[in-house]
Amino acid sequence: MGQKLGQHFLKNKNIAREIAEALLPADGEVIIEIGPGHGELTEHLKSQISNLKNCKIILIERDAELAEQLKKKYGNEKNIEIVCGDALKVLPEIVSSLGPSAKGGSASGGSPHTLYPIYKIVGNIPYYITGYLLRTIQELKKKPARVVLMIQKEVAERIVKGVPEMSLLSASIQYWAKPKLVRIVSKKEFSPAPKIDSAVLLLDTTEITEKKRENEESYYETLKILFKQPRKTIKNNITLLCRTAEECYTQGEKEELFSALEKNGIPLEARPQNLSIHEIQTVAHLLYSK
Repeated sequence: MGQKLGQHFLKNKNIAREIAEALLPADGEVIIEIGPGHGELTEHLKSQISNLKNCKIILIERDAELAEQLKKKYGNEKNIEIVCGDALKVLPEIVSSLGPSAKGGSASGGSPHTLYPIYKIVGNIPYYITGYLLRTIQELKKKPARVVLMIQKEVAERIVKGVPEMSLLSASIQYWAKPKLVRIVSKKEFSPAPKIDSAVLLLDTTEITEKKRENEESYYETLKILFKQPRKTIKNNITLLCRTAEECYTQGEKEELFSALEKNGIPLEARPQNLSIHEIQTVAHLLYSK
């Protein structure tokens, strides 16, 4: 049944153990596993939290038959909960239910009503939901402390790249997380074997300051502008914006904007892939501060 939903089950127990270890579970945390399948990774997560206090594992499985099998397997486990549903839909609801401190803090320092102030996400996910899932996590108001996912090798490699190979995808992710490629996983390690190799991607969420939250919308709008035509220069992409929004940008305002960009060290003839996250934030501030 799992294969109908694009799942490829990991055969190598050592790799599953590495994924669980990369999550670095700690006392009082909630671990959300997406697409547990038959529980191959879940077993290693259980082992990781066996000596920890007040930890909980939430399994999100879309396949009804697999979810039923998981309930039979883990139904008597007090610290494991099985949710049958689409992770893209139920994840925001689950995160919202974790309490006001789910974005950070410590279990011992939380209020009596906040049992799980920190949560982490892990999973060997179906390839076709990768982009959607990353967007779902990106839009969560309460970010996970850490994310460890098995995804397509090519996508993982794009996410970790920076200047001079920044892309819309990498710039989107790196605004809220520091990505790291943990390891490459051969397609031979799965059953059934996919057509391409995979990679274990680790995302450590950076501290989301109030200022970052306030500027989030302008940052992502700026990404759309800069990477709409990624082979064009920053100046050309902004000029295109000015042409389609002349009521917002007069010729004089456009020249002032270009001057301000140069004064802030942003070369107008550079291409988007040559801008760091900080530089993109600067462009966003100058674009939307008038």
